[in-house]
Amino acid sequence: MRILHTSDWHLGRSFHRVNMLGAQADFIGHLVATAREHEVDAVVVSGDVYDRAVPPLAAVELFDDALHRLAALGVPTVMISGNHDSARRLGVGAGLIGRAGIHLRTAPAACADPVVLADGHSDVAFYGLPYLEPALVKDEFGVKRAGHEAVLGAAMDRVRADLAARTPGTRSVVLAHAFVAGGEASDSERDITIGGVSAVPSGVFDGVDYVALGHLHGSQAISERVRYSGSPLPYSFSESTHRKSMWLVDIGAAGEIGAERIDCPVPRPLARIRGDIGTLLADPELDRHEEAWVEATLTDAVRPDDPMARLCERFPHTLSLVFDPERAPDDPGVSYAQRLEGRSDQQIAEDFVTHVRGAGPDRREQAVLRAAFDTVRVDDTLREVAR
Repeated sequence: MRILHTSDWHLGRSFHRVNMLGAQADFIGHLVATAREHEVDAVVVSGDVYDRAVPPLAAVELFDDALHRLAALGVPTVMISGNHDSARRLGVGAGLIGRAGIHLRTAPAACADPVVLADGHSDVAFYGLPYLEPALVKDEFGVKRAGHEAVLGAAMDRVRADLAARTPGTRSVVLAHAFVAGGEASDSERDITIGGVSAVPSGVFDGVDYVALGHLHGSQAISERVRYSGSPLPYSFSESTHRKSMWLVDIGAAGEIGAERIDCPVPRPLARIRGDIGTLLADPELDRHEEAWVEATLTDAVRPDDPMARLCERFPHTLSLVFDPERAPDDPGVSYAQRLEGRSDQQIAEDFVTHVRGAGPDRREQAVLRAAFDTVRVDDTLREVAR
């Protein structure tokens, strides 16, 4: 069976000040054309269909167009909700839409209720595990401690139990939206840390033939059977080294896996350039970036006059300007933002405690801080879902 694995469309999201709706529409066209050209048997979309719980109308219209085009193609499609989606909103009308061959899986309780498709060999069961917010689903899965590994492990236990009760030789595909250990993150993904831990081990998915992951925006293979498709478009300059693509996956009669990357159309390349403004405006090595979307980091000791306008004369698609004067680490001019770069909220809070009282927090206090950050993040999630 041949499947086309994609995720993280983030319909409605912009790239800095650039509206990406046109590029997202181009991607939908590319997805449909690829499914037709390669005669795929199923399309899987592993979450973050939208960029936020209440998407703009134009994004909803694009999603509606995508559903109609996929249904007209006659290729079954399985979708799950991600941490950016409102599972309830995305799942509205799932029963009716399913009759058209578009299967929305947004309810955690239904994770072991697969979409079953057949090829010339045997059945293939597609299990949709929507994003599982630990604090919200721990009771559903009967876990004592809210954590990503615990709830995903419990969901996968249900999947394996259902699979074991099916006809021998049934192959399996799991769609999941999670941060799996070994994956390379970017600045584009929303933090899903709970209890100081965001990643789950890939072993939690043992026992299935293919795991179609969403959440991380870089296309990557955790193992032969566990892969991220990545986002089809870039959403931050941290993705400047990404090759945007989808996975075309063949599952053989005995569950063997073959995978090929299919490139996605990207409206412009991304470029991160760095140096003093004189160098950036004159260096011939930078000619290749003149039509790219550019993030420029200026290293001038003194901020130059009107830098954005000057850079845009050479790089008309400059979208981001960063000032990072080259100074010694102990220079008092080093900015507060630079000192905090790369540090988590937990680390910043612990440093503050150390600064105020002269000694860092003990384990109990660390746990209190961690619980406070978890509560704030879960409360933010609940508010967004309720909007």
